[in-house]
Amino acid sequence: MACAIASLPQLPETTEKSHPVPQNSEANGGARCSAQDPDVGSHGAYPDLTFLTKQEILLAHRRFCELLPQEHRSVEESLRARVSLEQIFSLPELKANPFKERICRVFSTSPTRDSLSFEDFLDLLSVFSDTATPDIKSHYAFRIFDFDDDGTLNREDLSQLVNCLTGEGEDTRLSTSEMKQLIDNILEESDIDRDGTINLSEFQHVISRSPDFASSFKIVL
Repeated sequence: MACAIASLPQLPETTEKSHPVPQNSEANGGARCSAQDPDVGSHGAYPDLTFLTKQEILLAHRRFCELLPQEHRSVEESLRARVSLEQIFSLPELKANPFKERICRVFSTSPTRDSLSFEDFLDLLSVFSDTATPDIKSHYAFRIFDFDDDGTLNREDLSQLVNCLTGEGEDTRLSTSEMKQLIDNILEESDIDRDGTINLSEFQHVISRSPDFASSFKIVL
């Protein structure tokens, strides 16, 4: 599993920090950015709520505004606006990422998980920044790879993860027997309690032994 995770394609670097991990848990990434925070209109609160510098936040805001209609690019309107996932996918930093849909859905606060607000966008960039902690990165990697959102990585999740990494073309897709053998090997290495799935603590234990994980789990604007 560690080898598979380390194979995650590296993206142009971005920055971001935290989504509710559980909510309001400093140990899991700190408070979520909120439009109710003081000075948020001038980005004054965001450096304290993310792993991003003020310059990185201003750059993120500029890039987010480029996805909005010209008439909605004021600070006030941009902080209320939402951008569709299709528009987010057009960013060069995400376009080639095989996990782009899962990444955006994990960070979306929309009830239908089909758009990002500026604060969602900042949270995404914060988690994928160089300065985000390994625990934060592994927590969100687990959520991204948990395709059915059931809190564990089961065989189907692992199969989808492998297909994202290898591609699903005829030349790269694993055969049924190859996929089964690989998943068996992953579970043998990672499934400590032998329940047939990988939970968050098991995943983080494996990731802790992969020194390349943090550097590969990165997006930079």
